[in-house]
Amino acid sequence: MSFITRFAPSPTGPLHLGHAYSALLAHDMAIAQHGTFLLRIEDIDQGRSRPEWEAQIKNDLVWLGLAWPDPVMRQSERGARYDGALRTLWERGLIYPCACTRRDIAAAASAPQEGAPLGPDGVIYPGTCRPSHRNREPGPRPHETALRLDMGAALDSIAAHSGGAPLAFTETGGSTIRFVPVAAETAQEGIGDIVLARRDMGTSYHLSAVLDDADQRVTHVVRGADLFAATAIHVILQRLLDLPTPVYHHHRLIRDADGKRLAKRDDARAIARYRDDGVSPAQIREIVGLP
Repeated sequence: MSFITRFAPSPTGPLHLGHAYSALLAHDMAIAQHGTFLLRIEDIDQGRSRPEWEAQIKNDLVWLGLAWPDPVMRQSERGARYDGALRTLWERGLIYPCACTRRDIAAAASAPQEGAPLGPDGVIYPGTCRPSHRNREPGPRPHETALRLDMGAALDSIAAHSGGAPLAFTETGGSTIRFVPVAAETAQEGIGDIVLARRDMGTSYHLSAVLDDADQRVTHVVRGADLFAATAIHVILQRLLDLPTPVYHHHRLIRDADGKRLAKRDDARAIARYRDDGVSPAQIREIVGLP
């Protein structure tokens, strides 16, 4: 099996040292395995994505010494693919419309008797709109309302059609290779009914990433440890949509002097700033701890 991995930035700001580490690591792993490194532009957030950021991302990666095949996949061009997957899940009774705002969710989840449990996407949805599931419209309307996965129904469907196959993924980040099970109880209580389509996007990170990885035949997903908890969501979606589960490699995060994870707002650590200051690509590798 050939080794295929990818780097999938969002063009909503400059690349920083954390992005450089992730892209370089994925590229190094692909080269070591005589495999393929892909670039994917995750621009589903059209309200924040900018062509100039996409251009700078590509320029920064080329400056770092990375190369990838063309054409580059851009999520903004894949709406029909995402809509098709949503319709499949809708017809199986596994997703439902949700009109709740973030404020509604926070208020409902913060009831004194329940507290405000947190999952990979923040506050776990309390299921307010789930009853609407029973009076369904003819089809999903992903650009008009949010659509949520009925996690309980999804897990029941997986159990009924699993044929005994475990719900799990292989993790190669860290000192040992691990087989990580995805427990149904943990998924239902610790993840909840996650959003698969946001009204302003027509999809979500979780749905688009899973479909894109499958369509690009990605065999190894290399990304930060902050996304480890989201992998259970992706494994569940892969099983529901009959998609392969890649091997996952969640790497350490690059942090500032105070131990805080870098974000796009940290312009002082943007790759472009280092370039302007005369830092070389080899020095960037040294700064992030790569040979």
